[in-house]
Amino acid sequence: MIQRQKKKIVLYQPKQVDDSLGVQSSKDMLPLELMTIAAFPLQDGFDVKIIDGSLYSGTEGHERFIQEAEGALLVGTTAILGYMVTDGWLAMKALKQRLPEMPAVIGGWFASVKPDLMLETGLYECVVIGQGELVFRDVVNAIDSGESLESIEGIAFMKDGEVIRTPRRSVAGWDQVPNVPWHLIDPEPYREHQMRANSARDVLRLPTPPWIGHGKPYFGITYFSSFGCPEPCGFCCSPEISMRRWKCMPADRMLDDIEELQDRWGFDSIRFHDANFGVMQKRTRAFAEGLLKRDLRIGWNSFIETHSILNYKPDTLDMMAESGMYVAEIGAEAGLDEMMQRIGKPIKGDDNIAAAVEMDRRGVQGSITYIIGYPGESEESMMATIDQCRRLHNAAPLARPNVWPYRPIPGTVMWDEAVALGYEGPSSIPEWGSIGEYHLEETWPGNIPPSVARARMMYQHHATLSYGLARGKVGWWERRAQRRLEDGSYANARLEAKAFGAYSKLSRRLFGGVDTVRSWVDPGHKTGTSGNKASRASVSMTDATKG
Repeated sequence: MIQRQKKKIVLYQPKQVDDSLGVQSSKDMLPLELMTIAAFPLQDGFDVKIIDGSLYSGTEGHERFIQEAEGALLVGTTAILGYMVTDGWLAMKALKQRLPEMPAVIGGWFASVKPDLMLETGLYECVVIGQGELVFRDVVNAIDSGESLESIEGIAFMKDGEVIRTPRRSVAGWDQVPNVPWHLIDPEPYREHQMRANSARDVLRLPTPPWIGHGKPYFGITYFSSFGCPEPCGFCCSPEISMRRWKCMPADRMLDDIEELQDRWGFDSIRFHDANFGVMQKRTRAFAEGLLKRDLRIGWNSFIETHSILNYKPDTLDMMAESGMYVAEIGAEAGLDEMMQRIGKPIKGDDNIAAAVEMDRRGVQGSITYIIGYPGESEESMMATIDQCRRLHNAAPLARPNVWPYRPIPGTVMWDEAVALGYEGPSSIPEWGSIGEYHLEETWPGNIPPSVARARMMYQHHATLSYGLARGKVGWWERRAQRRLEDGSYANARLEAKAFGAYSKLSRRLFGGVDTVRSWVDPGHKTGTSGNKASRASVSMTDATKG
């Protein structure tokens, strides 16, 4: 019997960082976005290939994408705000120059809120809006059968020079979505890269699980266990994309999948890329309890809200820590109740500090982010945020709180507010792709008063020193910085900062400097393409699930 050759679909995962700047991303960031949408076409009998651009240098990934696409039914990619926007565009441009008739599809958080930008390139037949598994299946089947895409819910397409959006598809529960087809990728290139001696310095690399040893290499993966978020945060595009729906994988199914994968791959940690992992205490508790009962020694981290931590039972938090949770990513957002009300989170007073302390006392390190410069935010509010961040630093020694300048994101309430106040955002794909590391430069120049910018700079400088990140050790400079943070006095701080800069420069010249170990909140690397060198560094942590 002659076996008919399967029709092929080729998906390209854009690079997370611009390696031409001499930096490398952490290879625990698996191409989950494309693996999830590949599940249904695989079930339907298609052959699916994934090219992960982050595994290749220069334009080699683009070339492999093009070669693999020869004879394919269609190709696809994703767009997450940051360098991925640029690299996906460059890869698809290169492919279309070689294969101009090849049907192409794009999805992802950024493409979902800027479908016009994607469609105006002329590269794509359509943009998948929001949750992609079921929509992509319909798109594939329509292209395969030669039918029109216009009847498919949940897409945008160009017709007669106008962007047309079809009705939104309701968010699907996990009972309608298959597990990730892990066999589509080879784990060895990811493992090999992560097990390098200096992998702790990679962009976006989480700290090593404590039982492995500080700064030592480990093999980690990323994982999606839920879609969406019920929070109404005005600065985030999740309310628009997920319509504030939250659908989660049941704990038992998640445990079965992770246990089977851990048996095959032997990884050390999981980074959950859920927008909000901890919505349901019952599920979180069942997951932690299941890890312990199955004796799965896995480090894990997730996004969890301040109010979730404070509402969880103490023994649930105990179980989470005991089961291997060692990093909690918390969006603290602001320091004044008035600003928090505008954002839409039920956080008041010093709730953020209380939540950080709860995790700290259990040995869980908080990756805690504050934002200043929201549209119309007062100087008083910004300074209160910086002060709360400083006090949290002192109250929870394991935590790594940071203050970032606000970045307007399309598809959000505050984007419209920022535009009304005179903000002019990027207009081209390369410009959008250059601002992923918004921590390194203000994307809304002039929005933050100089006095606030100086206060933030002084906090970040002293915090980096106090952690021992600048020199790789704790000595006189580090203890001095910690005293400054404890008393909140920066009277002579700028002079001390300049003195430390001169000292560091002289030390490097005389002794060659110290190859310090970086953590995920350590001064990192520029990952965009705006021309700034990688040495212009500040703390680096990109949100891959939002924006």
